[in-house]
Amino acid sequence: MSQTENQISDTFESLSSSIAMLRKLEWRVRHAVASVLSGEYKSSFRGKGMEFDQVVKYEYGDDVRDIDWNVTARLGEPYRKKFVEEREVTLVLLFEDTPSLQFGSGERSKREALLELSSLLMLLSAVNGDRVSLLYASPTGYEFTKSSAGRGRVLHTAATLLGKPAPDALGPQRAVVPWKYLLRAAPRHSIFVWLSDFPALDKPEGWNVIKKRYQPVGFRIEDPWERALPNRGEQTVYDPVSGRLFNLNGRSLAQKAAHEKWNRDRDSHFKELFPVDSDRLTLQAGEDALDTVVKLFQKRALRFGRG
Repeated sequence: MSQTENQISDTFESLSSSIAMLRKLEWRVRHAVASVLSGEYKSSFRGKGMEFDQVVKYEYGDDVRDIDWNVTARLGEPYRKKFVEEREVTLVLLFEDTPSLQFGSGERSKREALLELSSLLMLLSAVNGDRVSLLYASPTGYEFTKSSAGRGRVLHTAATLLGKPAPDALGPQRAVVPWKYLLRAAPRHSIFVWLSDFPALDKPEGWNVIKKRYQPVGFRIEDPWERALPNRGEQTVYDPVSGRLFNLNGRSLAQKAAHEKWNRDRDSHFKELFPVDSDRLTLQAGEDALDTVVKLFQKRALRFGRG
């Protein structure tokens, strides 16, 4: 085989492997939607009706919170606002791929866990008949996949993401995210899911506008060693950010202090971006992503009065 033929063959095998993995994950997603999530997936993002329809007479059993007091006072009998939900939801998923995601103290790296989580979210949308847009950003640039619906198209989008090569550790560390472009990439009130390592950096340009236009949710993966250094003697570990080996000593007071400060700064930045706890989620690498995401959706459904 020529080099080109080998590359095509490797790409095809990778895509086939990704689709096989996605089909297994899809079965679990369908089961969760049918038996656990019910309507909580949609209600956890839409709140109390996204779109005002008309004013109608209040009837016994209607929600008193919907009463339009101005119209009621003017007409002398109770009227309420009627809302309709948008029939179609668009999920805008930003996967920010950086060298730091390649760290892993266990069987799986943070990147592998975050890729699976992004696939899970896309499959949830596909099962519910929603549209999915994917913005993949890495230190070398970005790619935007326009919104598509249907199981086949969403599976292909997810499989393509799973086949992306990891960024070079010796190259730039920050992903190229087109924030201004993102503001025009999807309809207003779309669900914007940002998957990233979320280092302690400045807020992105136009973040406040993005929060008003979309419904932003942040997901990050955390390695157990990032939360607490292992209480062992000195050991050599690989740092994907610098691309070098260095000695880690979990018993060193200086290293522990620096590690705790790094954690505080990172957590503070994440909470500043997503102040409401049901708008952000941190998963441990190796944790069951589906169960954790289901719990988040249930929490959001209660927040919006749908539980």
